[in-house]
Amino acid sequence: MKRLLFILILTGLFAVTHAAEQTDSLSPESARMPELPGTEAAAPAAVGGVSSDELWNRANTAYINGDYHGAVEYYEEILSRGLGSVKLYYNLANSYFKEERLGKAILFYHRALRMAPGNDDVRYNLQVAEARAKDKIELIPEFFLTKWMRDVRHTMSCTAWSLLSLVVLLCALGLFLLYLLASRLSLRKAGFYGTLVAVVLFVASSWFALGERREMLDDTQAVVMSTSTAVKSSPDKSATDLFVLHEGTLVEISDRLDGWCEVTIADGKKGWLESKTIETI
Repeated sequence: MKRLLFILILTGLFAVTHAAEQTDSLSPESARMPELPGTEAAAPAAVGGVSSDELWNRANTAYINGDYHGAVEYYEEILSRGLGSVKLYYNLANSYFKEERLGKAILFYHRALRMAPGNDDVRYNLQVAEARAKDKIELIPEFFLTKWMRDVRHTMSCTAWSLLSLVVLLCALGLFLLYLLASRLSLRKAGFYGTLVAVVLFVASSWFALGERREMLDDTQAVVMSTSTAVKSSPDKSATDLFVLHEGTLVEISDRLDGWCEVTIADGKKGWLESKTIETI
């Protein structure tokens, strides 16, 4: 039985190590975002005669030289090839911000933050961009425990929480086997209570991982792209104007109908916007 325990632990460690190697590039802790775009190549693929790493270098050079419009075009070309990443979203957001296109900047900061929720640089730049948005909406008070749980969940990405849950599950297995096989009462007690704690941690980390994944796939959050747009009482251009939103404001989509979206803003106000005036995160 002791040999079986040893083999199971080694197998679990190998599986966790292999998962870490496969997901390391997705972890937000792998690199901190710089204030200026990095110089690493985005991808080695070549399309249309120009490789993506060459486009990446051109975009970085354009940004450093103050050609933010050119940087945006290069980054957008990379993005159109399906090569989205935290750094690409972050650099693109920086370029849009320098061009004073707040809607696009806030949109891509949010997309970067979804992939790396624990990245302080992305979060800080997002806050700076949002502070320049014209609409100052008062948030509805939130229960402190809900906010605390969300803040804890945002400290790591979905990949990191998933990896942690695997590690904790392995620990729970080892502790449970210790409880079953140990001859000393003190070790059996340690194994029993340790298993309970590990199971609780496994459930919590799995729940956080599912929450992060659900947020990454969420298509109900959007950013206003128009300089200003009237929110209507119904999905009709002739409907009554309820209030006006400006570029960069975050909204939540609750319904869609024939080119219109019913949206809710942070203070609870609700109305209809044309779909073309917003872009989903």
